[in-house]
Amino acid sequence: MSPPSLIQATPSSGAGAPIALSYELFPPRNEAAAASLWDTIGELECTNPDYVAVTYGANGSNRDTAMDLLNRILTETSLRPLAHLTCVGSTADELAEVISELLDHGVRGILALRGDLPKNAPAEPRAGKLEYAQDLIELIRRVEQRRSALLCAGKVAIGVAAYPTRHPESPSVEHDVEVLLAKQRSGADFAITQVFFHASQYKDLVTRARRAGVSIPIIPGVMPLTSLRRVQRLGDLTGVAPSDSLLDALGRADNAAESRRIGVAATVDLARDALDAGAPGIHLYTFNEHAAALDVLDKLQLLRPGRPLVGRRLGAGAQLVQA
Repeated sequence: MSPPSLIQATPSSGAGAPIALSYELFPPRNEAAAASLWDTIGELECTNPDYVAVTYGANGSNRDTAMDLLNRILTETSLRPLAHLTCVGSTADELAEVISELLDHGVRGILALRGDLPKNAPAEPRAGKLEYAQDLIELIRRVEQRRSALLCAGKVAIGVAAYPTRHPESPSVEHDVEVLLAKQRSGADFAITQVFFHASQYKDLVTRARRAGVSIPIIPGVMPLTSLRRVQRLGDLTGVAPSDSLLDALGRADNAAESRRIGVAATVDLARDALDAGAPGIHLYTFNEHAAALDVLDKLQLLRPGRPLVGRRLGAGAQLVQA
């Protein structure tokens, strides 16, 4: 599949920053999944994203495959990876080792997450275990400080999660914003939201966060809404029902192509509304599939910064339109 036609922005003095573009990928579980993933990576690379996020299982359950994927992205592509890192169930020493390994590989962006609590987790965490993403952020900054000479005085970019709707374990949306503010104070540089189904949820989050003093960019995380089963599942996980009209339309779709058309249109509307509300970028949850993500981008027509394309794998039919 050819990548979408993206409009290439020409830098000019006083111009605002282009809209950020990023994707989320997860490490493959077998050889067949790996082959499919690398087809997706090749297609997504053609769109010149600012970074691609690579997930990391709670308790480091997929550490080896995540590290392998990160290393291959760094050595075999022009992409910049954002490494997810979860802290639940791990000690500071264990996590410091992982952070150092990421930096040694060349990773310069980390998404600091608590991670899902394991089933049957004890009421009181064992001594030495990190409990919150805020603790992980502070640990990353300590490791960074110790390695500042190796980083040539550079800085690791730290991202965190934000919640347009109440976190399932939170007492209120106001508490969620206080947690986000605490993450900022500990050294977070930006936030990516969990999936949402209504643009008003993103707008309300940003309003609450700015009033509370959160100043870091809050990037909307958007999932191509092309699968009825996936949409329903995410609705159950978030506790927020998707719109009845979307569920009805997906339910009446005669085939996968029709479902994709309906879902892409709904996703584009959601992303456009978020961008119109001032979102600084779009983060696409791809589920390691590129087709729907490229359809969304084709219709959004995002302005992308002009960059050298040497070494990039441009598919047949790709076009970069000079603005």
